[in-house]
Amino acid sequence: MKYKIVVIAAVVCMFYCCNKSSDSTTTTTNSNQTVIKVDKSKFLSAGLSDSITIVSRTLSNGTTADCFKIVSKLTPSDHNMGPWCPTNISDDASKGGIWLEGGKVYDVDGAFVKNLATFYNDTTWNMYNATTGVITKTQTKADCQAAANPNVGVAYKNYCVECLPSYVSTLTQTIYIPVTPVKLSSPVSFGNGPMSSGPTIRGIAFNGVMFDPPAPTNAILGAYTLAPFDDAGGHINLGAGYHYHAATGMSTKITQTDGHAAMIGYALDGFGMYERLSAAGTEYTDLDASRGHYDSTRGYHYHVDKPGSNNFINSLAGAYAN
Repeated sequence: MKYKIVVIAAVVCMFYCCNKSSDSTTTTTNSNQTVIKVDKSKFLSAGLSDSITIVSRTLSNGTTADCFKIVSKLTPSDHNMGPWCPTNISDDASKGGIWLEGGKVYDVDGAFVKNLATFYNDTTWNMYNATTGVITKTQTKADCQAAANPNVGVAYKNYCVECLPSYVSTLTQTIYIPVTPVKLSSPVSFGNGPMSSGPTIRGIAFNGVMFDPPAPTNAILGAYTLAPFDDAGGHINLGAGYHYHAATGMSTKITQTDGHAAMIGYALDGFGMYERLSAAGTEYTDLDASRGHYDSTRGYHYHVDKPGSNNFINSLAGAYAN
């Protein structure tokens, strides 16, 4: 009788504990290392079109796993979007966004636009009226679609490209993130475009905005256009909506009690994404090729690249959902 009671208790406990673990946001262990599950409560509901649900998906390593289905409005609820292009060469930095060049962040104020020919050492740049100082920029959704196209025609040469939130107000994007991250023996390279085999999106901020691949600045500049980012590091195109190309500290962050860098979102493989610098302003020097490292509090996690780099992380250390 005692044996039967012990067996029944063990079975009940096993069933209960497994169910409890699947709903929990606490840590699990894998290969003697802490693994942190994705915590859906960290996401701001105002940025989501639907409640986050769990679905079964095939991961890139061929296994099947529970994944969070996240449907984003691509609209931040925690900061304003824009401005992007200033209106006149007399405008200060508050009237425009930023530009990323050579690892640095530049304010796109009127003076920056006026000085483009010198900045790029190319006299073809001339994005303003020399008499009035008015900057030439896109004005309509049709302008946005034509000027943001990789094959920009001569009609939009020397335009500042500014696509507005109203153009993509009904756009949503769905991504799937493993509930429990699965670390791989070798990292997964990112793809270079929608037709590539690897993933392109790097991750998602807590406000639902995507951390996107590097902006194609060479193509933008090659057409003598400028597509600034706002101070939060984001801009809009008609296909991807509002998205980030740099982490500038304006989106929701979760500070860490031990002085570690603040958390800003999740990578596509479910590992946490954190700011580049610690609370004391120091750089992490032990990052791997993906820009990640491990500690027992946060498990494996990433630290994003500097804002001027037009980059977040270099690769995925874990399996992502197909």
